[in-house]
Amino acid sequence: MKKIYYLSTCDTCKRIISELELKENGFVFQDIKTEKITSVQLEEMKNLAGSYEALFSRIARKYKELGLASKTLTEGDYQKFILEEYTFLKRPVILLNNKIYIGNSKAVIAEVKEAL
Repeated sequence: MKKIYYLSTCDTCKRIISELELKENGFVFQDIKTEKITSVQLEEMKNLAGSYEALFSRIARKYKELGLASKTLTEGDYQKFILEEYTFLKRPVILLNNKIYIGNSKAVIAEVKEAL
């Protein structure tokens, strides 16, 4: 499967999509703001990533607003927050050849380039 979970309003996501030529490479696109992540999709991502925490973004505005930094979160908490609020998913999430690539670091993007 070739799929990307992203935000269409995110300049970083747009840059990565263009840089990796994902549209030309037959990827399925899911804008997580307009098409919510389902629990089944999140479970699939978690199985590939190893945990919900690996998918969780600590730079989301709501992370600070809700005071989550001072709390001890469980896997169930990470799952709940990601399903309730799309901004808690670290972006982009790319699924390619039964592997998952999470986030926008240079190292992650280089791994995707190599896999393509």
